[in-house]
Amino acid sequence: MADDVIITLQQAIEISRNWAETGWPVTFGPRNVEVSSLEQAQALPKNFVFRDEAVNYWRQAKLTGNDAADSGEKAMTALKSGNPGAAADALYFSQYIEQPFAGYSRLWRDLYETVKGLVIKV
Repeated sequence: MADDVIITLQQAIEISRNWAETGWPVTFGPRNVEVSSLEQAQALPKNFVFRDEAVNYWRQAKLTGNDAADSGEKAMTALKSGNPGAAADALYFSQYIEQPFAGYSRLWRDLYETVKGLVIKV
């Protein structure tokens, strides 16, 4: 089971590190202009009133995704060394960090629940 979780963790780390590039549908302004990535936000015309908001949103997604992935890497190291308790602690932090984007991603929450289940079984 731990090997499956490690593979899933590796995938989650990659996904999380690319949140700002792969994105998800988010709308800005009263006209609900969809901007689904940092690249799209930066490509908006300079005179688009909500450009700064969109760019800042996606920059925050990038930072948050990287922070969650860093903690995910700690969880992976802990699992590989046979310490599911430390892995659960690291994933708790990842899912906590993910909360502002939980409407778009439950990546870390689901992994935390899985690893927490391993701790309870031990």
